[in-house]
Amino acid sequence: MTIRVIAVKSRKLAAGLALLGVITLPGIHRFYLGQSRWGLVYLLLAWKTPISRIASGLEAIWYLFLDDDEFDRTFNDSPSLAGVSTATTDPKATPGLDPAKVEQVVSAVREIENLRKEGLMTETEFEQKRRKLLDQID
Repeated sequence: MTIRVIAVKSRKLAAGLALLGVITLPGIHRFYLGQSRWGLVYLLLAWKTPISRIASGLEAIWYLFLDDDEFDRTFNDSPSLAGVSTATTDPKATPGLDPAKVEQVVSAVREIENLRKEGLMTETEFEQKRRKLLDQID
């Protein structure tokens, strides 16, 4: 039996860390959000330019204006953690879902996740393609 722990990222904490980055360490919010490469870029830019501090401030404002569902879709690995249910995911219990189609979409999402991890796809591209794939299930 495998237990998977899901780390839920907080929108307000991400905004707070981004604001802290304006003053001290720009990019710390990127490490928190699991985007360590971007975090390193922010830190490296902070040595010579104020660009990463400005970007941190803008991202803090952006995080504050995002609603929780949009933040979860973008930075957490679920469409919305606010609506997590303990219902079973048995395809027989959910009318209208084709198990073969679901498996095909899951496989495609795993493939684009690997591309993202290898740096061949940006976060934004990954999210766009993932949403398109997940929309195919409905």
